[in-house]
Amino acid sequence: MTERSPAPGGLTLVEALVNTLDMESGADALDTAEGRERFGVTAEEADRARTLRESLRATLLAHAGHPPHRDVTPLGALLAEAPLLVTIDAADGSAALAPADGRSLHARVAAAVAEALVAGTWTRLKACAAADCHWAYYDRSPAGRGRWCSMQVCGARAKMRRYRAKEV
Repeated sequence: MTERSPAPGGLTLVEALVNTLDMESGADALDTAEGRERFGVTAEEADRARTLRESLRATLLAHAGHPPHRDVTPLGALLAEAPLLVTIDAADGSAALAPADGRSLHARVAAAVAEALVAGTWTRLKACAAADCHWAYYDRSPAGRGRWCSMQVCGARAKMRRYRAKEV
């Protein structure tokens, strides 16, 4: 949906997970084995991954100043189940949070969120304001006030709707 470059660091995982659902067409990549494999999720884990995805989407909408798209399990409650470990690099002494279970999608997302918090990038990951889109994107605008995943598509549609509403 978007021409934007991917989010930095571990946020690429979060962005990619949220964008597994095309809200306009209803196509869900987690419905396919290939789509689930990309996130290390089995068919049995797909519903849990969808719950996480929609909680992330609601949080990203909040980052953009919009209400949740629907009732969801709070993201904090989902990530509380994801154990993280502090790792220390022996060569330079740097510390990082890593998933205790590297396979768990919830733990990998929790580690990505923690990394983004430290880097100051977490609130720049947003969901598009368009109700038929809600695509995740990383807002690189200087003021951090981006509203749409694509100015050429979602932004143009919103402006055209506003213009047409004035004509009536």
